[in-house]
Amino acid sequence: MGAGRRERDGDGSTPPEHPTITFSPSAEFPPLSETELGALHDVGQRWRADLGGHRPRDAVLPLDPSLEQYRRPPAPGRFGRLGRIEMFRTERRGQLTATGSADASGTRLRRTLARLRRVLLGPPLASAAVLQERMRKLVALPVLSSDLLSSVAYGPEAMLAILVLAGSGALGLSLPIAAGLVVLMITVGTSYRQTIYAYPHGAGSYLVASDSLGPRFGLTAAAGLILDYVLTVSVSVAAGIGAITSALPGLTPFTVPLGLLVIAGLLAGNLRGVRAAGKIFAAPTYLFIAAVLLLFAAGLAQAAARGFTPVPPPPVGAVEGLGLLVVLRAFASGASSMTGIEAVADAVPAFRPVEWRQARTTLTWMVGILVVLFAGLTILIDFNGLVPRGDETLLSQLARRTFPTGPWYALIQAATTMVLLLAANTAFNDFPRLLFFMARDSYAPRRFLHMGDRLAFSNGIVALAVAAALVFVAFGGYTQSLIPLYAVGVFLAFTLSQAGMVAHWRRHRGRNWRRRAALNATGALLCGLVLVTAAITKFVEGAWVVVLAVPLLVLLCLHIRWHYDAMRQALALPPPDTPDPDQGGRPDPMGRPNRVAESTGPDDLLVDQTPREVRHLVVVPVARLNLAAMRALAYATSLGQPVFAVHLSPEQEEADRFRRQWETWGDHLRLETIISPYRTVIAPLAQYVEALHTVRPEVTLTVVVPEIVVRHLWHKLLHTRTELRLRRALRDLPGVVVTSVPIHLPE
Repeated sequence: MGAGRRERDGDGSTPPEHPTITFSPSAEFPPLSETELGALHDVGQRWRADLGGHRPRDAVLPLDPSLEQYRRPPAPGRFGRLGRIEMFRTERRGQLTATGSADASGTRLRRTLARLRRVLLGPPLASAAVLQERMRKLVALPVLSSDLLSSVAYGPEAMLAILVLAGSGALGLSLPIAAGLVVLMITVGTSYRQTIYAYPHGAGSYLVASDSLGPRFGLTAAAGLILDYVLTVSVSVAAGIGAITSALPGLTPFTVPLGLLVIAGLLAGNLRGVRAAGKIFAAPTYLFIAAVLLLFAAGLAQAAARGFTPVPPPPVGAVEGLGLLVVLRAFASGASSMTGIEAVADAVPAFRPVEWRQARTTLTWMVGILVVLFAGLTILIDFNGLVPRGDETLLSQLARRTFPTGPWYALIQAATTMVLLLAANTAFNDFPRLLFFMARDSYAPRRFLHMGDRLAFSNGIVALAVAAALVFVAFGGYTQSLIPLYAVGVFLAFTLSQAGMVAHWRRHRGRNWRRRAALNATGALLCGLVLVTAAITKFVEGAWVVVLAVPLLVLLCLHIRWHYDAMRQALALPPPDTPDPDQGGRPDPMGRPNRVAESTGPDDLLVDQTPREVRHLVVVPVARLNLAAMRALAYATSLGQPVFAVHLSPEQEEADRFRRQWETWGDHLRLETIISPYRTVIAPLAQYVEALHTVRPEVTLTVVVPEIVVRHLWHKLLHTRTELRLRRALRDLPGVVVTSVPIHLPE
């Protein structure tokens, strides 16, 4: 595509402009805004005035930090246990590049675990390889459609399981209901094609609802998707294990352990990265498509041989009357075959260029294959007069009846089992990306922005595996217990996404906007119907969990955002148009007035931005006058700031004895003594430092603590580690810096 040229939609229109979204390792480090850059420049000018023309960067350093003058840089030493880095390579002046992998060294156990990790996950990938990890259509189709296509293995059965409650006579409604579901599939699929067109750089329900309806609607859609992805893994694994136990009933008691083993395998496969996972999981999806098409062709041939005369189903007694409520429940249960249809829209930035066009083509193929498989299986089930059974899935019954002899039944069951087990791979691809988008907007922990060794969102993948494993164990791996929870979350996201697209077209009013809005409105109406039906009819069966969990998740996300907003406001530099300190002071980032003259309490901490504004007082806690204390006192005094020592004593006699020792040393620094008659150490020291801070909050207190460093883990049990406890106690106190002077014990 030439420079300045933009791709066009099928009707000749051009996709609207939106901010580019990329899955990049640099997402953890967003650039500064123009306002922040202006504030930074203002602070730099203050530094220039404070330093009076002296530039600390020009000072002569005792060593060359670029390591350029050393022909043989030092090899990794004691910190090789943290990561085996082949030291550094100089790329340009003032910049170093760490080379080599982060394989652990050290103990034999650590090296063994590192080798096992590399065997399971592969070698780490450099950040520059992120573009190579994007998906092409042939890989994206199986990776993103495994959930959608595999759902036809249990979607028709979920529909018939509701109809059969009204007796075998109600099973005749399966074909009309299936026809309505096909219309829903095509409508929602086409609507998501429009969504990808309208948001070519990211088209998930969260992004669309947030942009068009507002952040809270976006969070509601995200909460529904989070529950959907967790249940996708649980339901898919449960259905796959169900297929195994249908063929091998003896494995039924091992349902839960087998499911957890599968989740662990999916976790390891997805931690290898998108491209590697695609290579692993592509073949089973394509094999499943071929197997079901083979089953469809053979079943139609058998039906044609008997003149397409349906086999009457076995008589089943009705446990409730046939009415509109039963039909709606069956429709909502059958709609579980659509879970995963939004996967492509969520993963648009993960496609190779042109991303939105590749995504739309992939989505079209996915929906087309879904309609063929769902309709074909429903028709064959009706022709053969099959009814749901507790000991064998409908797909297994159909395959056994169609292929009573030969290897074909085993092939179909094997393909179904594999695709059901690997259907969770779709969730493992989209769940971390959803958390990425939410973390970028500060609605989820920022650790979900981080890419792991293999350029996969490892934290999100692990979080999904843990949550899905807990749900799977809680429900005993039983598919029908999980299905009622399934439809509510996913169709909540579908409804909000389609409603958001209606608002989008009404706001932008581009070419053919009325036709596009009408299509999305139809999708929103149908999805809303399924949502309301599932929430009401399945509320007692378990849907109440989702109904309760969604607002709780939204509230949690809002609290996370409030925390990040408070942190951002507290750490923001003041606007560049604030007055100079010499001309009356300046407000702090929280909007409070000048605190240089008004500092009266512990919360009124001066924001220290320039060297002139920092006023120091160094405090050195000393227990005994030994080598550790002497080094800490020498280090504190070398800083050239006011220093005094403090000693905590359990009784007056010991305090007097320590003061005599202090005078023997020479009484070079002022000594303050605290008597602690109840022999507590940390609380009196922490409260004393807090009292110092309360008296003069504009003074930065630096607490220099001697720290004993031991070589072995068990040696730590032999020490009280007072310095660590004091650090934790003072960590929450503003205006206090805690630093340690380590003393390393020999082996």
